[in-house]
Amino acid sequence: MNLFRYAVNQSITGSRYKIMGCSSCSTGKDGQPRGCKNNGTCGSDGCNKLTVFDWLSNMSLPNGQNTFDCVEVRFKNSRKEFFKNKEGLSLNIGDVVATESSPGHDVGIVTLTGELVKVQMKRKNVDPNDEALPKIYRKASQKDIDIWVKARDREPSVQKRSRELAIALNLQMKISDVEFQGDGSKATFYYTAEERVDFRQLIKDMARAFNIRIEMRQIGYRQEASRLGGIGSCGRELCCSTWLTDFRSVNTASARYQQLSLNPQKLAGQCGKLKCCLNYELDAYLDALKDFPDQEVRLYTQKGEAVCQKIDIFQGLLWYAYDGEWAKWHLLTLDQVSTIIQQNKKKQKVASLEEFAIDPDSNTKKEFENVVGQDSLTRFDRPKKSRKSRPAKNKKGNNNRRRRPKNA
Repeated sequence: MNLFRYAVNQSITGSRYKIMGCSSCSTGKDGQPRGCKNNGTCGSDGCNKLTVFDWLSNMSLPNGQNTFDCVEVRFKNSRKEFFKNKEGLSLNIGDVVATESSPGHDVGIVTLTGELVKVQMKRKNVDPNDEALPKIYRKASQKDIDIWVKARDREPSVQKRSRELAIALNLQMKISDVEFQGDGSKATFYYTAEERVDFRQLIKDMARAFNIRIEMRQIGYRQEASRLGGIGSCGRELCCSTWLTDFRSVNTASARYQQLSLNPQKLAGQCGKLKCCLNYELDAYLDALKDFPDQEVRLYTQKGEAVCQKIDIFQGLLWYAYDGEWAKWHLLTLDQVSTIIQQNKKKQKVASLEEFAIDPDSNTKKEFENVVGQDSLTRFDRPKKSRKSRPAKNKKGNNNRRRRPKNA
């Protein structure tokens, strides 16, 4: 029996691997998503965000060139490492392997082999000729997988008990995830904390309670959200828990460039930090803003000075108001504003903004036509037309015949 398929068929419900769509997921009863329920170890390897497509898999190497001796191995849905294949094992994507660790060994799944590993190592600044690079021992045996599955099943109970020990010691920290090593001899506890935490006594208590080696690793709030997952305000799964693997800095300037309201409750994600999606369209806005004048630039007219109040980047519109007349805005196009600024640079003032202002109603475009009246919100409140009752048909079908008068 294939070892990887054996790991797939195990009921590993305790681990916190992300359940996403894959080719083996389908819909169960009452429209509920059934899913493969393999917690990141499905046969198609599509239930995790660290899946890599090997677009060189169908291409053969030139004559005389050996296969790159490093492989990429995934352990949990947020951790991948590179290992040396010194034994020359024939490895493919999806193979379960036993790798070098300190102490003992770890068990992971091969996610990438061949020349693309060299590209990934260069991207992450890892030297393939480094002697300290860990190596792969062997393909995982059935015994290795049994121990690995048993260790992963312990993670929820160990996490619950570790939180109880931290609360008993009054430590201001939150243990968000636990990851067991493949041989079950060591566990890594991921936690978040506002300040420095002295957890020396906590490590002693956990080592006594679980009889394993303990490693504490502090992570940020964004890393915590990527491990726990959730649904964002857009109605989709969090980007950090599905496909986003690197966290770039986000600041409020991104919201200002996109003309967004600086409301912390709307701009913050579930991690409490600014949403990562604020950077997605930022480059498009910055390119569009290159043609716009600075909003601090005033327009000088004979009627008075005008200050920019609002801009519409993609339609090329700007709203200006005179000093002291802030309630009355004048709509100008980008070309009109550029013309006024050029005249101001020549020490010339235009008569007024009213000469350039356009009608806001004339600029609005009708995107659809109301043909059947389906855009009316009160169309269901109209009373239905009463249908006239039709005379019941005679059983013999003589209803349509005229009756003769009695004296005829």
